[in-house]
Amino acid sequence: MSHSQHKRDRLICPPAIATLGTDDHRPGNEWLSSLRRGQVFMMGDNPALPSLPEKPTLADFFRRRLALDSYTTRHMMESARKAREQGADDKVVLACLLHDISIAGLLRSHHGHWGAQMVEPYVDEEVAWAIRQHEVLRYFPDESVGYGYPEAYRDFFGAEYQPPAHTRAAYAKARRHRWYMSARMVTINDVYTFDSEVDIEFEEFEDVVGRHFRQPAQGLGFDDSHVAHMWRTMIWPNNFL
Repeated sequence: MSHSQHKRDRLICPPAIATLGTDDHRPGNEWLSSLRRGQVFMMGDNPALPSLPEKPTLADFFRRRLALDSYTTRHMMESARKAREQGADDKVVLACLLHDISIAGLLRSHHGHWGAQMVEPYVDEEVAWAIRQHEVLRYFPDESVGYGYPEAYRDFFGAEYQPPAHTRAAYAKARRHRWYMSARMVTINDVYTFDSEVDIEFEEFEDVVGRHFRQPAQGLGFDDSHVAHMWRTMIWPNNFL
């Protein structure tokens, strides 16, 4: 998979969302004026990244994109293993396996919503809903099932942090939903500490993926779905346009 630029010297312009609010942010005109003679903005494959096949599968993304954030990717697999060991059904196991896919490959902010969008054409509606709502439910304890506010969040955000009004409203709505417990099970089986000694690979979940993830024949990113562009963004994350 390649868009040749004839071995030109290529400049990577980071997306504005990655630099806004930081000292690294540069407006578009500065990037344009920084392009030197003979240099081009990057389009297509970045040789610094593992290449993907012409028809990439979910497994390909796990191994060649998501694994570049090994911490988050292992975390998702550990969560899925934990759910399976506790007897969760396949939908919950798959939701756990994919719940932070946006963090590992695309965006952190509102990652449950981005992640649910990425996978919704390929999974059961309940799985996508659980991924979307885990983003909300993780802030709110449910002692009836043994879920407390994650201690790690006090370190991450400060003990004084309170979720914004839109998050609280979304929680109240999700709490009344018929699939509430599916999303809650994702938070229950989430792993807020990481065990780097655990031996875990994607192969452990190929059975549940094979049964419940509708892999498009054209490959993720090329099936003309309304989310194909999100997968292509992960294939070519450094494209100028």
